[in-house]
Amino acid sequence: MDNVLNDINLSKLSALKNEHVSNIVEKYIRLCQPAKVTVITDAKEDIDYVRKLAIQNKEESPLAIEGHTIHFDGYFDQARDRANTRVLLPEGEKLSKSINTIDRETGLSEMMKLLDGIMTGKEMLVCFFCLGPNNSKFSIPALQITDSAYVAHSETILYRSGYKDFQDLNGSDEFFHFIHSAGELDENGNSKNIAQRRIYIDLEEERILTVNNQYAGNSVGLKKLALRLAISKANREGWLCEHMFIMGVHPTGPNGRVTYFAGAFPSACGKTSTAMIPGQSIIGDDIAYIRAGEDGVAYAANVEQGIFGIIRDINPTDDPVIYEALTTPRELIFSNVLIVDGTPYWLGMGKELPSAGINFSGEWEEGKVGSDGKEVPPAHPNARYTIGINELENANPNLHHPDGVPLSAVIYGGRDSDTNPAVVESLSWSHGVFIGAALESETTSATIGEEGIRIHDSMANMDFLVIPLGTYITNHFKFGEVLDKPPKIFSTNYFLKEDGKFLNEKVDKKVWLLWMEGRVHSEYNAIETPIGYIPRYPDLKSLFSQIFDREYTKEEYEKQFSIRVTKLLERLERIEKIYNQEDDVPKVFHRHIAQQRKRLNEAKLKHKKDVISPFDLGE
Repeated sequence: MDNVLNDINLSKLSALKNEHVSNIVEKYIRLCQPAKVTVITDAKEDIDYVRKLAIQNKEESPLAIEGHTIHFDGYFDQARDRANTRVLLPEGEKLSKSINTIDRETGLSEMMKLLDGIMTGKEMLVCFFCLGPNNSKFSIPALQITDSAYVAHSETILYRSGYKDFQDLNGSDEFFHFIHSAGELDENGNSKNIAQRRIYIDLEEERILTVNNQYAGNSVGLKKLALRLAISKANREGWLCEHMFIMGVHPTGPNGRVTYFAGAFPSACGKTSTAMIPGQSIIGDDIAYIRAGEDGVAYAANVEQGIFGIIRDINPTDDPVIYEALTTPRELIFSNVLIVDGTPYWLGMGKELPSAGINFSGEWEEGKVGSDGKEVPPAHPNARYTIGINELENANPNLHHPDGVPLSAVIYGGRDSDTNPAVVESLSWSHGVFIGAALESETTSATIGEEGIRIHDSMANMDFLVIPLGTYITNHFKFGEVLDKPPKIFSTNYFLKEDGKFLNEKVDKKVWLLWMEGRVHSEYNAIETPIGYIPRYPDLKSLFSQIFDREYTKEEYEKQFSIRVTKLLERLERIEKIYNQEDDVPKVFHRHIAQQRKRLNEAKLKHKKDVISPFDLGE
């Protein structure tokens, strides 16, 4: 180990006075056999070293605008790999059927063989981060070991530096750790052995082992991989770890009232765009830790300090804040977009794209066919950008507050073309948990596989669960019981269609949001339906006029807020079937299914209609 870890780097490790950290680093140096080891602290010169190394290694290339770089993942490494992401399951233990597992000893044996010598000739980076605000009840120290400067650079943008947090551990082993290697690289600098891509989650040792990949959803351990570890930790300790944004809603402007919302949406279903609605402020767009405060209120903190966002369809009209940030100087990593003369282009950016350039397939021109026989688009549909939240003009000042922010509402939303109304308020916290637990969404390009398939995605967190689904739902019901004032729960649906066309405009989500905020403060009445409360037409008409100076018609309202009884009953059947296969599902969940089915059938009988107009339900 002495020949790869010099005195300067060894002293950085020794200063932590933590044998657990030292043992982990030593173990993976011996196993992975890097040519060099560099320890990255909170110091600016260390972080600058990582940025420069990413360019030196050609994992990133500078673009025309200062601070911008481009990173390309391999052609077949463009999304989260569900099939090869597995929880290491000890013998005798059981998880939900929907959770991908592998026998722990079998998985570890396979992984250790893959890691053996995998960093030969490469530089190992040892990095320290903090999940959640530093020095707070939310903080979880995180140790990252990787041979990818791109991964390390991404994490310096996305997460708070944590070297001091490790010093403050006073030798404790209460931290997560992550081991990553891109593996052998091809002539383009991309992971070569994609068939051996493996992402294994070890709950026993609170570690992630991930190899032969570069796409950040598989390689940046602190993101969705750490989410799994934190869900397990939250389950043991009685708090919630959720796939949620956190935002401040400002109905009267930045100097007026602010109401904090969290929201869970599957990937590419509007989560980041909701958190970035003009006039509001953002704390986080992806992962939230939620704890009960001593005052009986739920408090939430952003695990991250940056955004790894889908760039498709970001344009100056619909997403002005992000678009401005993406087109002006600042530290920013683009991935898998089209590059022409140092300028990035992406799908749906609001301008005509060039017919040739460089993209994730290499040299590209219109009509190019990839090795999979499919025509290669100019930019990948799941192309991304990585940026610090503080770089955005609408960053909330409480981003790093150690106490988090008080939550007044939670939104659940998915990609649903034909069933749910545009916005619905739950009848209670318990009913809201049921709504979140019954969430379905149509698949997108953010995960590998066929698009447009309707799947169950409880709380938009199914991909990341490492505890039984019944236990996860029970935790939510119980969490509300310890709160004196639980957040209101809403569902939204931006994707209703008729004859293949969306029934609302992208920007309409601002109206739904401000209606929800008004409901939190009892400023609007609502219509009770079998599935929850929906807005009254006059209130939405007024909001559309105030916000967009736009006429909102009764026809639009009726299409967006009708109760589609048969579709809703069919969904209940699908959800019931899924939960009947799960163990330890709380009885209250099944009561909600029975009650909602009864309400829907009674409404159908009363109104003698399969699709019930909101005007028939009350005004």
